[in-house]
Order: sequence, then C-alpha cells, then structure tokens
Amino acid sequence: MSAVLDHHGHGHDDHHDHGAPAGWRRWVFATNHKDIGTLYLLFSLTMLMVGGVLALLIRAELFQPGLQLVNPELFNQLTTMHGLIMVFGAIMPGFVGFANWMIPLQIGAADMAFARMNNFSFWLLIPAGLLIVGSFFMPGGAPAAGWTLYAPLTLQMGPSMDAGIFALHILGASSIMGSINIIVTILNMRAPGMTLMKMPMFAWTWLITAYLLIAVMPVLAGAITMTLTDRHFGTSFFNPAGGGDPVMYQHIFWFFGHPEVYIMILPAFGIISQVVPAFSRKRLFGYASMVYATSSIAILSFVVWAHHMFTTGMPVTGQLFFMYSTMLIAVPTAVKIFNWIATMWRGSMTFETPMLFSVGFIFVFTMGGFTGLILALAPIDIQLQDTYYVVAHFHYVLVAGSLYGMFAGFYYWSPKWTGVMYDESRGKIHFWLSLIAFNITFFPMHFLGLAGMPRRYADYPMQFADFNAIASVGAFAFGLAQVYFIFWIVIPVMRGKGEKAKQNPWEGAEGLEWEIASPAPFHTFETPPKLNAAATRVIG
Repeated sequence: MSAVLDHHGHGHDDHHDHGAPAGWRRWVFATNHKDIGTLYLLFSLTMLMVGGVLALLIRAELFQPGLQLVNPELFNQLTTMHGLIMVFGAIMPGFVGFANWMIPLQIGAADMAFARMNNFSFWLLIPAGLLIVGSFFMPGGAPAAGWTLYAPLTLQMGPSMDAGIFALHILGASSIMGSINIIVTILNMRAPGMTLMKMPMFAWTWLITAYLLIAVMPVLAGAITMTLTDRHFGTSFFNPAGGGDPVMYQHIFWFFGHPEVYIMILPAFGIISQVVPAFSRKRLFGYASMVYATSSIAILSFVVWAHHMFTTGMPVTGQLFFMYSTMLIAVPTAVKIFNWIATMWRGSMTFETPMLFSVGFIFVFTMGGFTGLILALAPIDIQLQDTYYVVAHFHYVLVAGSLYGMFAGFYYWSPKWTGVMYDESRGKIHFWLSLIAFNITFFPMHFLGLAGMPRRYADYPMQFADFNAIASVGAFAFGLAQVYFIFWIVIPVMRGKGEKAKQNPWEGAEGLEWEIASPAPFHTFETPPKLNAAATRVIG
C-alpha cells in the first residue's frame, strides 16, 4: 500500500488531536464524522437489542401451541414493532454509522461535506426512536398492522398509528439528509488522483445506496401521509367505503419497499468486498464488474415491486413481467458472489473473525437468495404467500445478510476506531454461536411454511409444534450470542481493554484508512493525501 501514497500524503495526522471537545458537549454538538459515526452505531446497537427483545417475546409465545404469554392483539403489536424497529432503527442507522466513520477515511476526505447537517440527521433519530418505542404505552397499544402498515388496518388503529407515521417521517428526513451528505462527500471530496473507479467498494455501494434512499424515502412519505389524511381529514385514498383502494397502498409501499431491501443489503456487500480481499491476500476479482453489478441491482430494484403482490388479483401478464424481472435480479447478485469466491480462490486465506463472518454471510445469504428465486415464481408464491417460508427467506437475507455484514465490518474496522484489538477467540465464539443458532431458528421455518403455517398468528395447531419449539430455542440462543457480543467484545473494546492495535493489524488490508494511526486521530487528512499516478487502484 505504501506505493499508493507519495511522501506528501502519508498519514501524518498524529499531532492533530487538538480541538476534540471534552465531556457531553463533544457528543451533543458533534460535527466530527467519527463521533457521529460512533453515535449512529450505538443507536443502532440499542435498537437492535430492543427489536431483539420483541422477537424473543414472539418466539416465547410460539414455543408451543395455545396462548402462553400475550394475547393476539399484543402479539400483532410485537410483530409490527419488531419489523419497524429492526429495519428503520437498527439496520439503516447502523450502515449510516459505518458510512460516517469509514467513507472520509477511505477517500482521503477531512470530514463529511455538511458537518452540521450530519449532526442534525443523527439527532433526529432520538425522538423518532422514542416515539416508536413509546407507542406501546399509548391508548390501544402500539400499531398492529404489520411492519408494512397495510391499509385498511392502519385506518382502524389507535393514536399510536399517528405516532408511528410521524416517527417514520422523521426517520425518512434523517435518511435523506445523510444520503445527500454521503453523495456530496464522495463526489466532491475524494483525494487527488482517486477517480471513481479507484474508490473502495464500500464507498461505491454507499454512493449507490444514497441515491436509492433519496429516490424512495419520499415515496414512503407519500404513502403514510395519504394514510394520515384517510385517518383524520376525510380523504379516501385507501378506504374502500369512500371509493379508495387498499391495493393502491400496496403498490406505493412496495415501490418504496423493494429498493429499501437493497438499501439494507448493498452496504453489506461493500463491507464484504473489503474484508474478503484483505484475508485472501489478493485484489478483489472483477472490481469493475462489481461496480456495474451493484448499479444493475439498484436499477432493477425499481421494476420488481409487485412480486410482493401476486395474490392481489394481478393479471397474468403482470405476474409474468414481475416474475421474470425478479429472476433477472439474481444475475448481478450472482456476479457478486462469483467475484467473492474467485477472490478467495487460491488466495493465501486466514480465518480471523471478520473473514469468518464474511464467509458465513456468503453462504447463508446465498441460501436466502435461492429461496427468493423460488418465491419469485408466481405459481409457487401464491401457495407460499404469507407463510413462514417468506419469514425464513427474508431473515436469511436480512439477518444473515445485513447483520452479518455489520459484524464483519465491526471486527474489521474496530481496531482502527478504538486502537485496541478485540479478543480473537471471543470473536470466533460469537461467530459460531450466531451461525448455528441462526440456522436452528430460521431453517425449520421453511418447513413450517411449506406445510402451510401462516405468519403473524399467535396460535397454531399441533402439527406445527415441533419445528416451532426448535425455532424458539434457536432464537433464544441467537439472542444470547448478541448479549455475549455486547458484554464480552464491544464494551471491553470501547473501554480500551485489549492488545494495542497496529496501524494496519491485517497484513492483507489495503486502503487509505490503514495509512493513519490506530486509533484514528480526531482530525485526519487535513492535507489531502496525493495518490501516485502509478497506483492503478487504492483498494483491490
């Protein structure tokens, strides 16, 4: 990597620790991208725990037939809030935290483009999170219309539905501001000599994700605003009694919802594309094809939304179009998986925790992708619609996708953040516990779905009992693995307990972020690093 930088641009930032404010002001008024990234990641982790507790309540109820702990109304509130909190509170802010921390370091920028807007976009998350979690304590309890907030159920909910709509508006505003910041930073603040096609893949995936967010968050805002006016202002967008159409809500929601799925996975693809070359000691295979595949996924995500709606009475022509376009998305995704495997092929591989999570990601995400292909076939989907097969599919893609990607990113970059190494054996324990417990939880759900068990039911007949009991045991094991992660890995690292990290703890890692000291100084790249003309690429 030393060949990539000339003498002017080497990481000579160690004396810039001036200006780091002390105490609570540092965090409340934070404009430094590293501090804001840390705040995002802590918020994400907190919401992950809240959403996880709701998930464990759901699995405790489903441990055996009959009603055990909660009534069906509360059960529906739990499933709705678990989905909303995980998607909008845990996964999305988590990846924005990674973007804030790493993108300026990776492209040689001094900070994000709009530092105060960056602060504002984070602090919007706090009232939104409080509104969502607090809705449990409002009259009638939390929203119980499913995380997709389908009409006409949303028109019949209590005041917590309005709180949920308001919270989603705030979260959407935060996402749009964060996306504008990321786009402007990447396009305008790259180090001299870093062309777009020399950027690290993580920066590329976030650039594309940010455009997706700006395109689809207003669509969600429109859908929930129409829901609000139906509830309070006498309109009938989705109310059949006034001539409205609930299926129109589904079209609008999924036009947002399907790109949203890729918003939650593309940054994980970027992280895996950083980690796999580092621990294979090789350049990333097919860098350009990775960029084009990511762009293709983003574009195709806008034309597949109605595959969520095969059972709404769609004409056969429509079913065929959405079936074929959905299957087409498998092609750029397969290109990525091929490239990761080709990167590992004949590489000098070692299996530290970041690499374990990356390989686990590739394996389990591919399984989730195959079940997605099966659900893309309209005749099969009509049978499996709203069964546990769908639940198994999207948890394989989102938990083993987004969450494993975040874990890989945490283990890979935390030495740069904190200046200390996590405990490798504890990291491996976390990985194996997570992988095994995850599969025990969600693999049986495929069989439940094929046998016809519908999702979002608080009770079920006896023939589904065995697989549900196995899934519940797995879910509690998975939850314990994440508690272990927080108390035995995250907290010791944040306290600085552990072996001091070298500037580049991974011998195969390349990139500007490994050219600065560990922990990363408060201010980095005040003088932009200059890349040598000889350097064909900053990252493999």
